[in-house]
Amino acid sequence: DARMQRVLTDAVAIGNATARAIAFRPRSETIWYYGKESSWFSAFDGGDYRWLIDDGNGGRNKDARTLFFYIATVNTPAMVLKMVGMGSQYALSVTDSKRRYLDGSKTYRLIIPANVPAKDFWSLVVYDPQTRSMLQTSQAYPSKNNERNRDMVTNSDGSTTLWFGPDPPGKKETNWIQTIPRKGWFCCLRLYGPLEPWFDKTWRPGEVELVE
Repeated sequence: DARMQRVLTDAVAIGNATARAIAFRPRSETIWYYGKESSWFSAFDGGDYRWLIDDGNGGRNKDARTLFFYIATVNTPAMVLKMVGMGSQYALSVTDSKRRYLDGSKTYRLIIPANVPAKDFWSLVVYDPQTRSMLQTSQAYPSKNNERNRDMVTNSDGSTTLWFGPDPPGKKETNWIQTIPRKGWFCCLRLYGPLEPWFDKTWRPGEVELVE
């Protein structure tokens, strides 16, 4: 009946809002890769692909599971377990270095330090926070990776600066990922075949910085 339709419509809106808040403003103390001073967080809070606490003795971390499946579709053990030189690892960032949400109207930069600990390759992909799919722009891919994009320019110290914004800054188009004005975005750093410096955190990505 009409009353139940209203109840269910409200439930959908509240459920969606709750999942968005969990995904894009995490409150967990254990989700941050480098502490709360950094914006990088794990897609697998708790480090278990089943989202079990203490191997199930503490139940299931439903907030962690909600976060993952709000922004992603499929999970496997190889996406979270420590498998040096195999599998993959993921880091997400939805805010800049001062914890402000990323704005497609503005220009940002992100430094990927030299010697990325990925045996196979690394990639940085930009997503739409509304659809959680890749951001649709005039570029073929809203991403850069060191295998497909061999024309990326590296800095003198071996690092790579990635640029984000509606227009490429200066002559940096080879390192530029386009964003859409008046639309938010977030990004995911992927390491395929992650190596020990990723796990022991002796290597870490820079923060997404607003270019004033």
